[in-house]
Amino acid sequence: MKRIFLFILTNLAVVFVINITLRLLGVDRWLTETGGINFGALLVMSAVIGFAGSLVSLAMSKWSAKRMVGAQVIENPSDPTERWLVETVRKQAEAAGIGMPEVAIYDAPDVNAFATGWNRNDALVAVSTGLLHNMSRAEAEAVLAHEVSHVANGDMVTLALIQGVVNTFVIFFAKLFGFFVDRVLLKNDGRNGPGIGAFVAEMVAQLVLGVLASVIVMWFSRQREFRADAGGASLAGRANMIAALERLKVNHEQATLPEKMAAFGISGGKGFSRLFMTHPPLEERIAALRSAQ
Repeated sequence: MKRIFLFILTNLAVVFVINITLRLLGVDRWLTETGGINFGALLVMSAVIGFAGSLVSLAMSKWSAKRMVGAQVIENPSDPTERWLVETVRKQAEAAGIGMPEVAIYDAPDVNAFATGWNRNDALVAVSTGLLHNMSRAEAEAVLAHEVSHVANGDMVTLALIQGVVNTFVIFFAKLFGFFVDRVLLKNDGRNGPGIGAFVAEMVAQLVLGVLASVIVMWFSRQREFRADAGGASLAGRANMIAALERLKVNHEQATLPEKMAAFGISGGKGFSRLFMTHPPLEERIAALRSAQ
């Protein structure tokens, strides 16, 4: 979940900054020079903003992830655990046919790990101290293999492209809504460009549409988890991958998550909350691996 959350958060920040910059430069005024709205120009501008947001987020993914979670890259392993981590990732990367990722540890009690990076030969694999303290070597190896599989499958690049398409339509329809509010509800004649009401309406629409559109990104994320589980099973052994997921399931069941946070739990939620899950329920992932035997 952390990989997707960090990417989307960075994407939203970049898109917001680009929107503010274009408004200050008066680009919105150019879209309505004829008194109406230039739909072709709006679509092109929406695509430029949308893909710029996702691609810049992808390029920044390693940098932002390290700083958001305080990950410390292992440059020179200082103890047996760090040496084991680096060597395990090295062997798995070679088996998967990718370049050696950076390996990092971040301080967190939760059992977690993530991989990110702009391409499969320049990635980052990070694990929490909670994972190192609560998993056996075999289980941790399977988790690392799962993350290396994400890198080998190019999941971050594909995610960036999907997010770019989603951003494009969110921005397009949000700007249409802002134009409608400005011209129809607020009766602005457009002589001085869109008013502040249009900007506020557009930002609100972007927020609402962005939340709804994230359902598409979350669905993609859930499908890729099954593929990464299969890749992890191939690199570290199916039994170890199943054992790792079983360990995550036990840790989750022992934790007491507040009701409002249930949708973000690693084992997943039910009903409407399921649409916003980044990972499928652990029961489904375990069943998929067992059925593939």
